[in-house]
Amino acid sequence: MEDCPVRHIAFIMDGNGRWAKKRLLPREYGHKVGAEVFEKIVGYCSDIGINAVTVYAFSTENWKRPKHEIEAIFGLFSDYIDNRTETLMKKNVRLVFIGDRSVFSPDLRKRMEAVENKTINNEKLLFVAINYGGRSEICHAVNELIAEGATEVSEEDITAHMYTKLAPDPDLIVRTGGEYRLSNFLLWQSAYSEIYVTDTLWPDMTNEDVDRALNEFKRRNRRFGGL
Repeated sequence: MEDCPVRHIAFIMDGNGRWAKKRLLPREYGHKVGAEVFEKIVGYCSDIGINAVTVYAFSTENWKRPKHEIEAIFGLFSDYIDNRTETLMKKNVRLVFIGDRSVFSPDLRKRMEAVENKTINNEKLLFVAINYGGRSEICHAVNELIAEGATEVSEEDITAHMYTKLAPDPDLIVRTGGEYRLSNFLLWQSAYSEIYVTDTLWPDMTNEDVDRALNEFKRRNRRFGGL
């Protein structure tokens, strides 16, 4: 897409389970196909000039799901960490995991840090939200400021302590699966983000669907509270 107007796009990747259920397949298979689509969509966004992408991979509320489904999701996550560094380097993409890592094993945290360090000098940004919640992120930022000795904080202070501080706030948040809510995703950063909802389930998402979202974004008049 020529002259892409979006600097930062975020995806709520919803519908993997429903996609599988419609095909009488296990929900885990939907997550597998969804992971493949994630790589294609992120690659396409990079190719058309979007410098920052955030994806909602696993929320703090997703721990309520069945154990076997959680294990399948983290199996896919582990595979991505171990086998995609070369692709990230070729695409000039810096990978940053956002969320609370304290619940993960030392081995998983070490591997997450290794790929982050390997890609740290790349220009484009990919934020993967894992064990992430927007309210939790705001609390994390405020607690960091308190630990630094702050007795009063500004909006700028909090913004500077967000997990996504390396990028501007998302211009556009795309939610697949037809649900009209943010589900605790980027609550601070989304204050003036445009939101685009599609009934397309995430495993069916295509580059053309991304183009449709971007074309809709172009038609929006972003006033940021002004006239």
